[in-house]
Amino acid sequence: MFTGIVEEIGSITAVEPSGDGVRVTVTAPVAVSDAGHGDSISVSGVCLTVVDRGEDWFTADVMKQTLDMTTLGDVAPGRAVNLERATAAHGRLGGHIVQGHIDGTGTVREVRPGAQWSVVRVGIPSHLAPLVVDKGSIAIDGVSLTVSAVSPAGDPEPWLEVSLIPETLTATTLGTAGAGQPVNLETDILARHVQRMLAFRTPAAETGGTEENPAASAATTERGSA
Repeated sequence: MFTGIVEEIGSITAVEPSGDGVRVTVTAPVAVSDAGHGDSISVSGVCLTVVDRGEDWFTADVMKQTLDMTTLGDVAPGRAVNLERATAAHGRLGGHIVQGHIDGTGTVREVRPGAQWSVVRVGIPSHLAPLVVDKGSIAIDGVSLTVSAVSPAGDPEPWLEVSLIPETLTATTLGTAGAGQPVNLETDILARHVQRMLAFRTPAAETGGTEENPAASAATTERGSA
């Protein structure tokens, strides 16, 4: 579990084939300072497991599904990545609850620099649009951000906007993001749970009750037939 507060910018130093996946090595002096074998580290939003480590680096395996679902699919030496260690149970939740499980990728459409911050518009997959709300939380490349604007419902090319303060611009890779760049997206876990529960909601016509209170309707039916 993470909070989306990036601790350092690391760099991919090696990518080696490993079955149908790859094994990556990342420079990460802060992240490995107290990391051990089997610990989790978020790499640009992707939760990876430490399988080896040195004084300022760690190695992790990336399976095929992760390569297919995230921007790590074309990872190469020299790429800068956002890094965050798993949060401690007694630590502060500085951002929001981030699992490191990417829902899909988006694409930066435009960056509008301001005097103190930048506004970034990101095109997102249509199936993720219902899970993104204005003033809600979103993790982009592992960075916890507040959504500042969203496209209208039904927009055939949905998007979201976030406003990046100077600290985010300097402390994360989003500071150098430009139009056309793919980014990892993780929507709010609470929104995903609500969407899943609604998918199992039974229509009133099938229950003989009402959507508002099907249990009460069922009880009335039982009393009437007694």
